[in-house]
Amino acid sequence: MPRWDDIAADLRQRITEGEFAPGTALPRESDLMAHYQASRTPVRQAVAALAEEGLVDKVRRRGTLVRPAPDHQVLTRARRVFRDEIGYYFDPVAQPWRALQTPTVATAPAPADIARLLDVAPATPVTTRTRLMGDPRTRTPVQLAVSYLHPDAVAELPVLAAPDTGPGGIYDRLEEAGHGPLEWAETITARAATAQERRALELRAGVPVLRIIRTTRSARARGPVVEVNDTRMSADRFAIGYPLERPPAPAPADR
Repeated sequence: MPRWDDIAADLRQRITEGEFAPGTALPRESDLMAHYQASRTPVRQAVAALAEEGLVDKVRRRGTLVRPAPDHQVLTRARRVFRDEIGYYFDPVAQPWRALQTPTVATAPAPADIARLLDVAPATPVTTRTRLMGDPRTRTPVQLAVSYLHPDAVAELPVLAAPDTGPGGIYDRLEEAGHGPLEWAETITARAATAQERRALELRAGVPVLRIIRTTRSARARGPVVEVNDTRMSADRFAIGYPLERPPAPAPADR
């Protein structure tokens, strides 16, 4: 009798090769049991695994449907910062996005990885600013971002903890206070989405998130990190792209 992961592997391959086209239903459970000569339990485990991977969706009264492959929108991280009348932004694709709800300002313990970047002890209370961004016309959420502000920066500039920080946001306030020109750096990873992220970004089961961690460094002595921005986006909808620069062609080798 086949194991559930063997059944899942075969179904996954049949989906990938197009035997089960996007939008069509997998065979009924009883038919899968007969095809694989397996009991109900491993068949259900196999289908559940494919659902967790985001390959299929269980739809009431329609069965288990193969998900269409998403068209990724490429975010071109061009290693530069942009500016418009609203303030700084970090990708041309994101320029038209706006906050879909009032940003949430709170005090929360800094997660260990964020605390390390801010150079504070883990669980140190820091000011957080949470924003859900998206298309203002369709109200479709695309980005969940949390800014973690260094306690010293907030003590110096209490406006950083205000609901409305004014034109240009926190970056203009920091630069006006002498921290500019600010410097930014990013790292990009991916991981499984949390329940909160699935709800906020309206993610299907099994869809991971891209996680973009951006540090904002002051131009003052030793350049302390004054803010860490933790942005999460659907890895099902977005991909990260960037140009590759070709080095000068080498001189022909002497023969």
